[in-house]
Amino acid sequence: MTGGQPAGPFVDQVTAGPGGAMTDDVGVITGDLTVATAALPGGKARVDVQYTGAEEWYTLTGSPVPVPEGGLADLHGRVLARIREGGAAEVPR
Repeated sequence: MTGGQPAGPFVDQVTAGPGGAMTDDVGVITGDLTVATAALPGGKARVDVQYTGAEEWYTLTGSPVPVPEGGLADLHGRVLARIREGGAAEVPR
């Protein structure tokens, strides 16, 4: 990636806001979550979430998504913010 910005994957922990985060696999998950945002071929990104400390990963609803102009780090930050808000959070578009 240009500008010295890392290409990811980005992995962070977040506490979901009221209403949690919506997954394709098991519906809404809540509580302390780990979020991973990784680049895919074709200018897209995949966002997965798990209960922090668990083994299973789930696809955050809306993933994969085109990487925005701000890059993968920007997308990851927006995903974290959305999950902190809760409300069955999905990948921002």
